[in-house]
Amino acid sequence: MRLIQQAKHQLNIWALLSTMFIVIILLPSVLVARYFFAEPNDNWFHIKEYLLLDIVSNTVLLMVATGIFTTAIGISLAWIITVYTFPFRNFFKWGLVLPLAIPPFIGAYTYQGILDYTGIIQATLRNNFDVYVEQKYFNIMNMEGTIFIFTMFLYPYMYVITKSFLENQSASIIENARLLGASSFGVFFKVVLPISRAAIIGGVSIIMLEVINDYGVVKYFGIQTFITAIFQTWSGMSDLDSAFKLAGTLMVLVIIILLLEKLVRGRKRYSYSTSKISPIQPKLLKGMKSYLAFGYCLTVFGFAFFIPFIQLLIWATMTYDKVVDKEFLTLIKNSFLVAAIAAVIIVLVGVIIANHTRIYQGLFAKLISKITVLGYSIPGAVIAISVITVFIALDKFLYAIFATFHIDPIIIFRTSIVMLITAYVIRFLAVGYNSIEAGFEKVGNTFTEASRTLGVSTMKTFLQVDVLMVKGAIFGGFILVFVDILKELPLTMLLQPFNFSTLATKAFRYASDEMVNEAASASLLIIFMSSICIFFFHKVLEKESNY
Repeated sequence: MRLIQQAKHQLNIWALLSTMFIVIILLPSVLVARYFFAEPNDNWFHIKEYLLLDIVSNTVLLMVATGIFTTAIGISLAWIITVYTFPFRNFFKWGLVLPLAIPPFIGAYTYQGILDYTGIIQATLRNNFDVYVEQKYFNIMNMEGTIFIFTMFLYPYMYVITKSFLENQSASIIENARLLGASSFGVFFKVVLPISRAAIIGGVSIIMLEVINDYGVVKYFGIQTFITAIFQTWSGMSDLDSAFKLAGTLMVLVIIILLLEKLVRGRKRYSYSTSKISPIQPKLLKGMKSYLAFGYCLTVFGFAFFIPFIQLLIWATMTYDKVVDKEFLTLIKNSFLVAAIAAVIIVLVGVIIANHTRIYQGLFAKLISKITVLGYSIPGAVIAISVITVFIALDKFLYAIFATFHIDPIIIFRTSIVMLITAYVIRFLAVGYNSIEAGFEKVGNTFTEASRTLGVSTMKTFLQVDVLMVKGAIFGGFILVFVDILKELPLTMLLQPFNFSTLATKAFRYASDEMVNEAASASLLIIFMSSICIFFFHKVLEKESNY
């Protein structure tokens, strides 16, 4: 009853728009729940008896193993970069984020090409040293190789989150621990890890959700997971009911992850006993310690970015004249078009919801905020089958209306770009919203209240005061969403209109057809644009932190 009363009290344009967007976000979950409990067919019985156990075990193993390795690498790098000074530290500070510019499926086929029989390693051993090695020792297309790929290209999530947390901690915490006789390892394990627990668990959750949502790596390496099973059931067997049941089972796994995140985080909170907070001042490393820190950062950067980037560059120089043509320019236009349109829509929606939850602090507003953030936890394949189901029903409804008035149907939504952009908005709204919400929290409500006190209308205050104060957060949210959509594969593969491809889908098709050299140009362009966006986002973060 209290929730209903608050909803009525807050009934305005901001609440109406926010509620409408939340309904769209919840649509996939509602459809999955509806079809999940429907009567099963023979395909589902077969999947449940012979395939489901392997699907669950493979997915869980990938999540857990990737979570462990990315945590170890991400936290250690964040600690070294934040607490110590060594050669090229300023470069590694943002350079270690660059692997996010490489979609994992691009890293997968690049490393497979490097380690293949005709790859640079084995070719060099044969031609220069007359050494022949069995291919099994270079085989990366297995579970271990999949974990390696995920670790290399997903650890930056943990690195960025943990580094941001550590940079905002008071130097007195570490200094006091050192004065009490704790070694560097003691400070790290007994002080830093406990106070960073919330940030670490948040990073692990994001990484696990990314692993669940991946299609390119597991498909290319032949690892059966929920996403590949949903693709095969829907596209190969034309069985939407069984695909929904797989999606429902996957959503149960996602819910378990989110509940475990809340449980592991617990209720522990760490706060300062004084208002005087000084940021951590990096300590200069000398001698062997300096070389070890530099070598560790260089090794990770080399495997996660430099080596695949150079290999792609070599392949691109060999094949660019074959693939860079009019069709390639169309791929660029398509990729930028859908990414830009969806990112703009997401930023606008994120601003509306964030502004509503900022102005109205009631339970209804908090509920909207929570649902918006949870949207990112819905896997792309689940969103895809839900969106296409809705658009098919919408097409049937519109067709019936056209037929009633004896008019030929002009627009078929299921074959239009509208469906793809709708799926992007549902999938990545939380990414843009988080950035914008953080911006609003930083500026607070003081200036908004002052403007309203002077008699300025709510809308005018929003446009002339609020938006201008959080423009950095809005720009950061746009960049994050743009990069994610530019790299997106599962949603685009399932929902792209006929004769419509993006750089990501074209690169994946080339790689799937064993044309990895030809895939390099499209992959490099994705990496190049993503790297530029990540660099600008890094600069935005630095500017915001110095504000």
